[in-house]
Parts: sequence; structure tokens; C-alpha cells
Amino acid sequence: MNKFIKYASGVALAALMVVPNVALADKANDTLVAAFSRELTNLDYNYGTKTEYIILGDLVDDSLFYVDPKTLAYVPSLAADFTIVNDTTVDINLRQDVTFHSGAAMTADDVVYTFNFVLTDDQNSRHAKIADWLDGIEKTGEFSVRFNLKAPYANLFNDLYRVRIRKDGIMGTAGNYDSNAQATALDGLGPYKVTSFDPGVEVVLERHEGYFGGAKGMPAIKNMIIRSIPDIGTQQAELMSGGIQWMYNVKKDVGDAMARSPKVNYQLGESLRIGFLILDAGGYSGDHPLTDVRVRRAMNHAINRSSIATNLIGGPAKAVHTACNPVVFGCEQDVAIYEYNPEKAKALLAEAGYTDGFDLDLWSYRDKQAAQALADDLSKVGIRVNLKHGKLAGLNKARKAREIQAYFGTWGSTASPDTATIANIHWRDPAKGDRNLSGNPKVSELMLGGEKTLDVAERKRLYSEGLKLIADQAYWVPLWTYSEGVLSSDDIVYNQDPDGYPRLWNIKWK
Repeated sequence: MNKFIKYASGVALAALMVVPNVALADKANDTLVAAFSRELTNLDYNYGTKTEYIILGDLVDDSLFYVDPKTLAYVPSLAADFTIVNDTTVDINLRQDVTFHSGAAMTADDVVYTFNFVLTDDQNSRHAKIADWLDGIEKTGEFSVRFNLKAPYANLFNDLYRVRIRKDGIMGTAGNYDSNAQATALDGLGPYKVTSFDPGVEVVLERHEGYFGGAKGMPAIKNMIIRSIPDIGTQQAELMSGGIQWMYNVKKDVGDAMARSPKVNYQLGESLRIGFLILDAGGYSGDHPLTDVRVRRAMNHAINRSSIATNLIGGPAKAVHTACNPVVFGCEQDVAIYEYNPEKAKALLAEAGYTDGFDLDLWSYRDKQAAQALADDLSKVGIRVNLKHGKLAGLNKARKAREIQAYFGTWGSTASPDTATIANIHWRDPAKGDRNLSGNPKVSELMLGGEKTLDVAERKRLYSEGLKLIADQAYWVPLWTYSEGVLSSDDIVYNQDPDGYPRLWNIKWK
């Protein structure tokens, strides 16, 4: 028996043994089953941080604006049109044909209510950052609102896309908001409505026949089930047996192996995500070698970015030398470039007084193979790495406590083609973000300054100066762009978009 067929038969049998009560995905029932590796425990994207919550949020929710997958430009969604009155005033007219899943019409009252509860200081909303730029929102008509900004804000339309509109009163009242009000049963505005939710297990969706269409359009598939399956091997088995029809975040070796089956399609496309090391140049975690710029530059020279990108990430992944994805607005490429040169790295370490190298705790939470490759490259120049690979929650806790010398992170900029998105890493105020370890206030001033002006040329200048400073002082080790790997069954049509973001409502049956 062919080795792969034997393997496929085995995983298919395993899938049926693991989940004997799960109905197979069935075109006849107009039901698609997709798998996520991470659990969904909350339906409300306004209180979620994972990429999976963005994907679910776009299925069951809608926003004033949306990102066109072809142009990567922001276009009206719940908004019908808008007028920039001046640098700090934006008027928006709303569509008048939009209904919540409960059947209630969406009006200006719902939009005003949503932004007011997000603005409230005692909320845990992931969008609390809007308080930095939004002075207030007012109703100007039954289907029109005005946003009053504290100052010009270039990333406005990204934030208006991120906030999902809620029905007036559904989260409670001022001073008594309930952040869990839509956690397990959601009254959304999106193309699908939730019919059942088992937290951490599955979400069952049904097409909202009253959906207005808009920028997303009406979905072709009536029913969708999103299952949480942490084990990638189980996902593979389910795909082979028909238990699921779509899975993503698929590594190159897995995708290449599964694609040998005529029942499976594998796509490895582009993504806005990049990988990087952030180094504690500011010495927040104590007195250590990384406070010396020569050591940080040595680390930049020590890592073979191109080899890891090609051999482990695969597809269109490529090395990057600046602290952003090269395709997004404002991502300056004319910066100091540290070519792969282990001998130069060793010379810089010797010059800094570390001829015999030093010990380094390197934290990571994803892509263990890539993290190990980083550790191996650093060890070749004398940096003895203790790789502390674990869950993101552990890394976040240690970073908040200022216990991290260096960590391997990624940033997706999901459907947000602007350097302003990744620039949020550079908050100097620990209350707003603890990822900036440069110790240099100029970094924050430049990188965050780029979203405080609407002047395109000025924005480019600020980002250029900020990114050149980060590169010159080697505050980061920029690594590579990512590829987005997707496996799907051969009875569906799924085409990856240029930004790699999964828009599941676009899937069709063959």
C-alpha cells in the first residue's frame, strides 16, 4: 500500500474514533465545518484579542467600515458614506437597510451607544484605545452620526472597522455595563447568526437571510460550524475523513504531505504577519549584555533569516530588515541592513567584551521549530540560549513583570495595511503596552506620531525616521514575513486573499 494512502487511512479512522458523534460536513446539507486550533470562549469580538475572534467577528458582526480584500483599502460597510469635515470632525451617514439578527433595525442610536460603552474607562474592551483619539460621538439624525476627535488620527478607519456595533442597551447602561452580555449569545449584524455555542468546543452558524450584503456580499453557504481542535494531527485526520472541510495556520511540511491526496487542496499564500525578536535594550529586566548596541547588532548578524524563511516558513515568506511588513504604507526599507555574517557577529561580541559569549533566556510562544532555529543560529556565535517556549499567557505575564531579555514575537496587522498598526508596539507608557523595550522615548515619539497627522508626506517622514532609528540601534531583530497555509477539501472553492486573512463567508461549493 502506498505510504501516504496508508497514513491517510489511519488518520481518517482516528478521526472517526475521536469524534464518533460529529456529523460529516455535507454539501447536501449545505453545511461547512471549519477548524480552529485555538479555543473560542467568547462570541464578542469587542472583548477578544485572538485572530480567531476577528475571523468569527467578521462572520457574525459588522462595522462601519471594512477592508476591501483586493485593494486593501477601507470602504464603507454599515456606513453609507462619510465626509471629513475637518481634521478632527468626521460625519457618517448610515445604511438604512440593516437589521440585527433579532430583526431590529440598526440606527444612529446603536452606533452612538456602542462607542460610548467602548469609551467607558471601566470597560475591558480591546478597543479602549479609542479613548486616546475620540473626544465624543453624537447623533445628528436617525441614520447619521458625527465623530469628534481629540486630534487628527490617521488610523481612524482601522479603528472604525475593529469596533463591532451593538444594539442600543444590550451591554447595560452607563456605570453598569456588562462586558459579558454578548459573550455566549450574540445579536449581531453580520452575514451569519449564531444558533448555538459551546465555549471551547464549537460555534454553530446559520446564514442571516436578512443580511444587507454590503461590502462582504451574501454568503453562498447556508450553515457553518467552527470547531476548536487544538491538535493539528486531529485536524488532518478530520479533513481526510470529511469531519471538517477547512483548516488554517498549516505549516509547510504538513501542507505538502496532505496535498498528495486528491481529496485535499493546499494553498500557501502571502500574509501581512511578520516575525521579529524584541530586545531589552533599555535594561528593564536587569543588567545584561543586550543593553550594549554591539551585542544587539551581533544578534542581527547571527541569524540566517532567509534560510529559515525559505525552509521552515515556506511559500512567499522572505527575510525582512525593518520593523514592519514591506507591503504596508510607511514601511521604510532604506534602513541599516545586517546581512547574515556569523564571523562579524563574533567580532562584535568580542569587541563588547563577550569573547566567550553569554547566557540568554529567549522567550517564544509560537512556531517552535523557527524559535529553535533562531536559538541554534545564536548559539553558533557563542550566545548560549535557554529557549523558554510556552503559551502566550506566560510570556505576557513575564513581559508585564519586566522579566524578559528577548522574545520571539509576531504581528499580523490583520487586514490593516498601514505601519500605524504595528507601531502600537512602541507605546512607552506601560499602562498601554509593555512591548517597547528600547528605553528610548524617541522611538515612541516617532512611531506613534505617524498616526497623529493626516499629512501623508509627514506620516512617511515620521515612520522613516523611527524605523531607521530602530534599525540603527538594533532594538529589534526583524526576521521574516509569514505565509498563510490553508488546507481545504476538494468539494469547496476557497481562494486566499492577498493579505492572507481568511474570509470564510466567501467559500462556495464546487
